[in-house]
Parts: sequence; C-alpha cells; structure tokens
Amino acid sequence: MDNLTDAQFEAAEARGRVAMETEPRATAARYNRKTGRVTVDLVNGCTYVFPSYLVQELSDASPDDLADVEVDGVGFNLHWPKLDADVYVPALVAGVFGTKDWMSKALARQAGRSKSPAKTAASRANGAKGGRPKKQA
Repeated sequence: MDNLTDAQFEAAEARGRVAMETEPRATAARYNRKTGRVTVDLVNGCTYVFPSYLVQELSDASPDDLADVEVDGVGFNLHWPKLDADVYVPALVAGVFGTKDWMSKALARQAGRSKSPAKTAASRANGAKGGRPKKQA
C-alpha cells in the first residue's frame, strides 16, 4: 500500500463511487425462524429474500446464530458475528452463494433429490436390467 500512486488512488476512489451508485447494498437484514429465510432490504427499495441453507457460510448454522445478523460495510456486507461469517451483498443478489466448487456440489445434491416420471421410469428400467449400466471407457 505504500507504493500506491495518486493516479491509482484516484482510480480506486472512482470505482468506489460507481459501486456506491450501482451495486446493490443493504439497509437492513433479518432472519425468519419460521421460514428459515434471510430478508435483506436494499437501498433502492427492493427486498431480497433467500433460504439460509443456500449460502455456503450459513448452510449448517443454527437459528440462534442466524438470528444475529448485521449490515456492515456501508451495506455491501452482511455479517453474522456468532458464525464469524460475511456475505457480500452484490454477489448474493447475483446468485453467488458460495465457492464454485461448493455451488456445483449443492446443485448436484439438489438434482439428485428431484423426482420425475422420466427419472422413475429410467430407474425401474435400469433395475430390471441389473442396475445402472457400466460407463463405457
């Protein structure tokens, strides 16, 4: 940081001003124990609601820990002190709930739980043949 030039500092300030005007920021946040959802009020008047289990840092948290949520960083951050967890509001609103690896595993878990007539029929047909077919090399 000692080697920061005036031009670099001014460019960073300009990026910060743009972010303050264009990025979603929170004014308030709260956890609803009945629904298991976090509600975030945004500076533009919109409200964003999400189930806590979708967020990597919150997925295994207790309702007591989730209930203690704070808005931090001029609204760019949600902080859960009991969990020492932080969630970046613009990423959250964009649908980024964790690392790429965690999100792909979460999507796979969700897909594996889905049930449809086609999936049921395929499972029965494979079972009649002796199980899932071996992968071809």
